[in-house]
Amino acid sequence: MTQLVVAPDGRRLAVEQRGEPDGHPVFLLHGTPGSRVGPSPRATVLYRLGIRLITFDRPGYGRSDRLEGRRVADVAADVVTIADALGVGRFAVVGRSGGAPHALACAALLPDRLTRVAALVALAPREAEGLDWFDGMTESNVVEYRLALAGAGAVAARLTRAAEQIRADPASKVVGLFREVPESDRRVVADHGIRRLLVRNFAEGLRESTDGWVDDVLAFSGPWGFDPAEIRVPTLLWHGENDVFSPVGHSRWLGRRIPAATVRIQRGMAHFGAFGVLPEVLLWLVRT
Repeated sequence: MTQLVVAPDGRRLAVEQRGEPDGHPVFLLHGTPGSRVGPSPRATVLYRLGIRLITFDRPGYGRSDRLEGRRVADVAADVVTIADALGVGRFAVVGRSGGAPHALACAALLPDRLTRVAALVALAPREAEGLDWFDGMTESNVVEYRLALAGAGAVAARLTRAAEQIRADPASKVVGLFREVPESDRRVVADHGIRRLLVRNFAEGLRESTDGWVDDVLAFSGPWGFDPAEIRVPTLLWHGENDVFSPVGHSRWLGRRIPAATVRIQRGMAHFGAFGVLPEVLLWLVRT
């Protein structure tokens, strides 16, 4: 069931909870584009792990109101708003793909509320010193992020066309992935259950507009509003070595930047391998 939480500025945030109601609270931050109904472990798995999983649509996605001009750092205030509304004190956060930089923002800016953080197939900041940001990245992502330098209008023009096609045929986005990803990701996406979840995820995230997608691309391409070096909570960085959407060099750079981060690079896996490791990551997040 979706719950609407109202932020101090009046924006509505669409939130869902799954799993064990009295379990360890963990926020799962969705990818780009995405939504609160993105792929996650089944309820039976969450119950067995003792996890209370909290997901929400980032501003501009699904049923959440837009926050124009948002930075990656701005997610921290929304997470606190939701946690307070749900009566959650301390919690863990995991972000996958586009959700990973946002998870790191929570770790840097909410050290008194977070217990642990995990960032799966993360991007590094655009200004990351010593990192060739585009090295190993698929052409479609390169085009999107380079357009961000030309401003919001250029990004919106490209992504609006893509979103219109997804709304007309949500499965087309999943089919298009096959042309870009390595074989390990094709095997993941070929699974009927994963495909169904991805179709639902994209359709819900883009149901009203392209705003969330546009704002994510702009946020990743500009100053994040925090330095990963500020993170002091236990941090896990997981990456598939063959990732072409957020290349593995990004997690390696973050691992050098974040004090005492644990970096796990998985050979033979790529971007969507993050789905399969999530139950293991959830266990790590609630470890005491």
